[in-house]
Amino acid sequence: MSETQNTKATALTAVEALKYQGDPLADAVIADLVAGGTTSAVNEVLARFRDNDQPVPEDLPEPVRRYLVATDAPPDWADPDRIAGAYEFFVDDGVHVASVLSFGAMVNCYAQPRPSRVLSLTHRLNQPHRRLSETSQFVLNLMGRNPFGSGGSFVPTIQKTRLIHAAVRHFITRSGEWDVEADGVPLCQQDMLGALLIFSVQVIDGMRRIGISVTDREAEDYYYVWRVTGALLGIPADAMPETLAEAQALNARLVEASYGPSAEGIELTRNLLRLYENLVPGRAFDGVVAAMVRQVVTPQVADWLEVPHSRAWVRTVAAGARVMRLLERSEDRSRVATTVLDKAGSLLLGGSVRTLTDGQPTTLTIPSDLREKWLAAGVCPVAPPPGGARDGR
Repeated sequence: MSETQNTKATALTAVEALKYQGDPLADAVIADLVAGGTTSAVNEVLARFRDNDQPVPEDLPEPVRRYLVATDAPPDWADPDRIAGAYEFFVDDGVHVASVLSFGAMVNCYAQPRPSRVLSLTHRLNQPHRRLSETSQFVLNLMGRNPFGSGGSFVPTIQKTRLIHAAVRHFITRSGEWDVEADGVPLCQQDMLGALLIFSVQVIDGMRRIGISVTDREAEDYYYVWRVTGALLGIPADAMPETLAEAQALNARLVEASYGPSAEGIELTRNLLRLYENLVPGRAFDGVVAAMVRQVVTPQVADWLEVPHSRAWVRTVAAGARVMRLLERSEDRSRVATTVLDKAGSLLLGGSVRTLTDGQPTTLTIPSDLREKWLAAGVCPVAPPPGGARDGR
């Protein structure tokens, strides 16, 4: 075996070991809170802890305070210029990123039987609006101007996400319905790494599949900011590839190789499609939602998850992707092309925001800098709040 093959084999062994690794810092906090019966009180305090500049709340148990202090800074290797590059990319193409996240990344998550089973055990199969809302807010906070520093709001989002994952691990492993020895730890670090690759590598691939132009530099910076996020989520740094090309290779070996059919994945996908069909008035155009999913994910994944197949709508969406490519190529020269391209994405995200909470007022918060940029460009998917309230709250 060559030195290169040995290196790859060692890396795969290390990634496989992540299947049995949770998040010791967050897991210890949850175990302490459950033992003390203080989870509800802590939830109430953390609900008000939203911005990077807020001091750690005083009215928290000491283990929670220590955890928040220990997890509040990005890794030393985080490059502000690369993070700024990802922000500029999202300013230009955030609505298209949202489209691919909605139609592709969420479905690809459901193509993984083990994480889908976790969702089943947490009784969230029938709550696609909640999962989409949480995912959308996570990405919006990530893509603010300075997500990890002053003025941002992403660090508390990550910290609370780690605690939520730890709570799920705690209760599922004690439910008697999960075999850790056979299936690994629920929401393990391997699952976290897989989700990171789906939301970064696969989003870039999906955008290009529907005809959105993404430069190599934009793709590298977008992956980079997710890599920084992975470090803050507790994923070991040496498990995350340094370059996009290496990440694409790991995505093929780790994530796509894990895809398969499952009853939970099929039901999750069915509920997701139903949610998005509510965006389209009447029923005449319902088939376009499934066709869009089939344009973004692979045919095998779509078949495994029983995404409906309409040849007429698939041809229509494929033709639309070709039009998108033409519009992208003319975007710098054509104001009409720019308007059509951006409005298509903003209408989708705007509709998503309105339906994520089953018709209730949106709880999504668009960072103020993104809102200002999108409003200036005429593509903000959510209207300014009455009275100009900060960040839409």
